[in-house]
Amino acid sequence: MPTFVYMTSCDGCGHCVDICPSDIMHIDPVYRRAYNIEPDMCWECYACVKACPQNAIDVRGYADFAPLGHSVRVRREEEKGTISWRVKFRDGTEKNFLSPITTKPWGKCIPKLKDEIGPSDAMKESQHLYSEPKYIRMDEGDVATLESNKLTMKLGVYY
Repeated sequence: MPTFVYMTSCDGCGHCVDICPSDIMHIDPVYRRAYNIEPDMCWECYACVKACPQNAIDVRGYADFAPLGHSVRVRREEEKGTISWRVKFRDGTEKNFLSPITTKPWGKCIPKLKDEIGPSDAMKESQHLYSEPKYIRMDEGDVATLESNKLTMKLGVYY
């Protein structure tokens, strides 16, 4: 379900506009409040919900964890390093979930691509991906199997 903004709580800071990957959160030029210009195009990533310092953006959660008639509130607390979710059900009961923030600070995980050896001309003409591991390839003309790649299944893991 798409996000929606509580206009009475929004202060028009624009955090949601900056972080929205589908570029559908905008600031109303008259009221200076955020709104979702195209709810059908919402990716449901909840980035705007987590970024809003006023907790003015709400979502409807998926039916697998919150049935119809509920509300979901999300709070991202950088100083604690957590994201907390509060699901309030129709009958008034609440469930609270707490997860650690697992994203890295901006600019901390920049790959050093200049140190990587680029693909050769033969690799560019190949149908394989540049970084495709050799054990998923079929270079030898046959389907790769666990045995042919000297791999074994771990006990207790089923596919």
